[in-house]
Amino acid sequence: MKAAGTVAPVAAEADAAPAGAGTSGSLELRHITVRYGRGRSAVTAVDDVSLEVPAGRVVGLVGGSGSGKSTLGRAAVGLVPITAGNVLVDGVDQGRRPGRRPVQLVFQDPFASLNPRLSVGASVAEAVPREDRARRAEEVARYLDLVGIDPGMSTRLPRALSGGQRQRVALARALAARPAVLVADEVTSALDVSVQGAVLNLIRDLQRELGFAMLFITHNLAVVRYLADRIAVMDRGVLVEEGPAAQVLEDPEHDYTRALLSGVPRIGEPLPEGAGAAGAVGEDARTGGAARAASAGTDEGTETGNR
Repeated sequence: MKAAGTVAPVAAEADAAPAGAGTSGSLELRHITVRYGRGRSAVTAVDDVSLEVPAGRVVGLVGGSGSGKSTLGRAAVGLVPITAGNVLVDGVDQGRRPGRRPVQLVFQDPFASLNPRLSVGASVAEAVPREDRARRAEEVARYLDLVGIDPGMSTRLPRALSGGQRQRVALARALAARPAVLVADEVTSALDVSVQGAVLNLIRDLQRELGFAMLFITHNLAVVRYLADRIAVMDRGVLVEEGPAAQVLEDPEHDYTRALLSGVPRIGEPLPEGAGAAGAVGEDARTGGAARAASAGTDEGTETGNR
């Protein structure tokens, strides 16, 4: 069995990634409205938002608490009912598409996607497509290895892992479903600052290697500047700005975007306390399998209190 964290880039070795990985599709959110309640008590969480995530690209969706960004992400994967609008993957309306959805969500809290009574291996196995179930154990081992988790840990329950390790398993579970698009919702917010950067580096490396499209949802512009090709900004349920990352970060058009940026350091400036994850993401030297193995060890060593 291959040692954890030794997967080579897809371009260099075709069978280095799990079968089916690397399939990318575009995500289009077309005039999405999400409204809770009825009549005068109705609350509009998302108001007529249109957004596209091109195939193989990363779009950062940024906003403060209550902006509607997480609701939009959940609407994209079908976890909240859409009042109006359409979700399309490669031009196909997901409301009319039978079978499994090609969009997977990684939650802020990994316990939201991991059954506490199932071993981590069993949780990943649940997501493996039907056609691969004859070799399910092999697929589980490969996906755990891909995210820097020793496949020998597959029999452990989620509570036996650190927070960073649980988030890696949640990522493995999402990837095991072979998504064309991944939605990552505040995936490091619940983690210790000491391991946030390692998990973000992992996500960045996997997206580059496997080529899936990703909607990366966060409140932290200091993080999204290192991950996103394009940035969209939401405020009170409305999309207020969207464009190439460099343009939005360097020449924002909306007052709300400028307000968000006012607390974010420029490249070369020291990061504010608590923003260490962004600095870790910028360490281009830490890419590939060796970094995954090292950062997985960091998860285990620095989060023992979370076990």
